[in-house]
Amino acid sequence: MANNEKSGPLLPSATTPASLAPAPHPGLRKKHPKIFAGLMVYILFRLGYEAHRSFYEHHDHAGATGAQACVQADVLAPVEHAPLWDTLNAKIGTSSFESSAVNWLAGAVRVPTESYDNMDSVGVDPRWEAFGPFHEYLLGAFPLVHSTLKLTKVNTYGLFYEWKGTDDSLKPLLLAAHQDVVPVDPTTVDQWTHPPYSGFFDGKRVWGRGSSDDKSGLIGILSAVETLIGAKFQPTRTIVLSFGFDEESSGYHGAGTLATHLESVYGTDSFALIVDEGSGFSEEYGSIVATPGIAEKGFLNVLVEVTAAGGHSSIPPAHTSIGILSALLVHYEQHPYHVTITRDEPIYETLQCIAQHAKNVPDKLRKTIKRSAKSKKALERLQETIRSDKVLSSLVGTTQAITLIQGGVKSNALPEQASAVVNHRIAVVSSLDEVKAHDTALLKHLGDKFNLTYSAFGTRISEEGAPSSGTLTLSDAFSGGLEPAPVTPTGRDAAPYQLLSGTIKATYNAHRSLKEADSVIVAPSMMSGNTDTRFYWNLSSHIFRYNHQNAGSSENPLGGIHTVNEFANVDSFLEQIRFFTTLILNVDETKAF
Repeated sequence: MANNEKSGPLLPSATTPASLAPAPHPGLRKKHPKIFAGLMVYILFRLGYEAHRSFYEHHDHAGATGAQACVQADVLAPVEHAPLWDTLNAKIGTSSFESSAVNWLAGAVRVPTESYDNMDSVGVDPRWEAFGPFHEYLLGAFPLVHSTLKLTKVNTYGLFYEWKGTDDSLKPLLLAAHQDVVPVDPTTVDQWTHPPYSGFFDGKRVWGRGSSDDKSGLIGILSAVETLIGAKFQPTRTIVLSFGFDEESSGYHGAGTLATHLESVYGTDSFALIVDEGSGFSEEYGSIVATPGIAEKGFLNVLVEVTAAGGHSSIPPAHTSIGILSALLVHYEQHPYHVTITRDEPIYETLQCIAQHAKNVPDKLRKTIKRSAKSKKALERLQETIRSDKVLSSLVGTTQAITLIQGGVKSNALPEQASAVVNHRIAVVSSLDEVKAHDTALLKHLGDKFNLTYSAFGTRISEEGAPSSGTLTLSDAFSGGLEPAPVTPTGRDAAPYQLLSGTIKATYNAHRSLKEADSVIVAPSMMSGNTDTRFYWNLSSHIFRYNHQNAGSSENPLGGIHTVNEFANVDSFLEQIRFFTTLILNVDETKAF
């Protein structure tokens, strides 16, 4: 039945807001009181429903969910050890301590400890011997550490220090770092402002390879321990230091053997928490945000190998093995992994924290992030934002990069073999098997097109007995790959994460003599690469990649890591020492784990 155009519909339709629906005809109340009452109840219900829906659509669909997803820990300063903490904070702020810290770090930089890819075993490859002088340096620089802690050398150059606590029932704290540095390219030495192993101090920075990655972390830990021992501190909870020596070239000789040894001494899941090198804090949207890494991507190097008949180049086929390989690699790059964010990823937590607490997030972006906690459409809009940002998209999705290629031996000879390596960094929510299946399917039709016998990761894909012009083989290159790391628990009930967060805040405030609880936002995040923690998964569920480095400098945010002019800002290094000192004291007195 058609509605009267003048009076309009008696009931709001599904597409008509209740606030625009006309009231029932006034005569209806007298003639049909029950019908009138029923209509009024319905209209009031619709008004309430529409108001409720409007609130969620136009205010904050995530609302409380977003807030609950990023509850901030309170500033956590030591209580039982408060007098000691105050004394040490004052000491770290003195010029004499700064001078000691500069000397500790600069001296470490002056001892080259380069590690290289494909080094032979310790005792076979003489390049490992570079770590002997570094051990001698540490022995002289930190006498209290070496006279107080028990030192065990694992695989000759791995350093395992144990500072025995008075209560064996408490799980130990493990602080990790690595001794090795990325080699300096000899052709770039003249590009350095100061020689790469000079340890030059210009009044603000210590220059040299390893000053930031990761000797500042290693020396920061030892500086904190040396200072605590000098102040007569005796830990209740055992503290373990684990320093590998080949993190920059896989870690198998260093942290790989250290982890096995630590597990044999303490057992599986034996550490309260583990803190290794990682991120720091920087200004984001007008607020200071610290981003401890709670996960790492996995990786897989896929070797793509094509073989074909050889012969003289004067009688070429339509496609040589190099030509076929080129087509395969172009196809790879034309079909990158589709970036899809889920609510189960660390970066999603990072974004929720920024939306909830950062000051200057654009309103549209803030609403999109918050609403995405419940709204599928908002999550899709957020994905578009992430895909447009190179860094964010690389942290969220599985990536691929063609990094090596080889083929041919002579300009006039048809290449019988050509190969390339495709490096994948695997998303937290994916796996090695998913990446293998994806790559296998991606190249299937090209294997058919070029009439190749196709095998992938040990399984034949093409039909048995089919005629072939050559072969296409996918396999694991080098180490065989690594699954994404387990995600460290966060939130209200994750006591180690809450303690770390409170420690970060206390350190930040203490270094600046601040009192505000909200001076820094702590947002769980993740690493794009891998650290030595890849070997420590069996030792604890609470692993953090965080060095409390101030990454806010626009002059050189990464401090020249892995390139020329690496340096460490001394003020930031002093803050690192405060962080490790505060962390040790907080962990020592906590009853939460």
